[in-house]
Amino acid sequence: MKALLLESVNSSPVYKEVEKPKPAENEVLVKIAAAALNHRDIYISQGLYPGIVTPIILGSDGAGTVVELGINVGKEFLNREVIINPNINWGANPKVQDKKYNILGMPSNGTLAEYVCVNVDRLSDKPAHLNFAEAASIPLAGLTAYRSLFTKAALQKGERLLISGIGGGVALTAFQMALAIGAEVWVSSGTDDKIEQAVKLGAKGGINYKTENWHKELEKIAGGGFDVILDSAGGEGFQYFLDLANPAGRIVFYGGTRGSFKVNPQKMFWKQLTIFGSTMGDDHDFDKMISLFKDYQIVPFVKDIRPLSDASAAFKDIDEGRQFGKLVLIP
Repeated sequence: MKALLLESVNSSPVYKEVEKPKPAENEVLVKIAAAALNHRDIYISQGLYPGIVTPIILGSDGAGTVVELGINVGKEFLNREVIINPNINWGANPKVQDKKYNILGMPSNGTLAEYVCVNVDRLSDKPAHLNFAEAASIPLAGLTAYRSLFTKAALQKGERLLISGIGGGVALTAFQMALAIGAEVWVSSGTDDKIEQAVKLGAKGGINYKTENWHKELEKIAGGGFDVILDSAGGEGFQYFLDLANPAGRIVFYGGTRGSFKVNPQKMFWKQLTIFGSTMGDDHDFDKMISLFKDYQIVPFVKDIRPLSDASAAFKDIDEGRQFGKLVLIP
């Protein structure tokens, strides 16, 4: 079969022929119809991820059809159209992942291939209202967004939410989820065009974080603060979220691309604020996330669909932050 193989760290993945996998006990073989890219794939290829194993087929997001069954797998799974849950070994504690936890696509071979083998308990039925490309866009971004917004921050209808860095997969998925339940959503970005696109899609407004005193300007145009703030970057600007948070506000971050940050403890305790760190989610979060997509008929933003053989250009787009929506690859 053809696959996108990372042969060594700090190199570009290579589209090449590899051995087709065979499902082991309790596994199924899924014929991949579509697979979506994530920043995780970029970071692994650049050596910016712990415990990297090579050679490895990258890819955590995938949707397709079950075409072969391993031992102890019921025949009812054959020919099912599925989304793959990328969680592996979360563990028994719903509050935090186990030390053995990992994500599909490294250290185990992932979805950027014609076929992938996964345990049968990693399968969810593809929502009927989504095509394969849309369904493949859900798992990693959807799970991270759901746990951040609902399991951690407990976002409610009518609350005000600020999403920083709109345009990336998690930020956009959180944006759609929040709008679906009736939250008021504001956004920030370093690109005016992305803010304009978000407003056209339902955001109340936004701010370019490159603007001088952007946090003060945002509070002015928004007419107040925010109940929940969702961030993926950290860094120096994180301190301003404490100013923007309403009393009893919740700040959630799921990434740290801009590095570490400092917080003012007086603002924290006087405003009764809570800061959550979050990443991925357990299987219950995944099931609830899929249900949310079904119940509200949410359709993910797919920016572009390309053949798997052209993955190098898609990797570059994500690395340079050009995308507004998911980039999907078709084997």
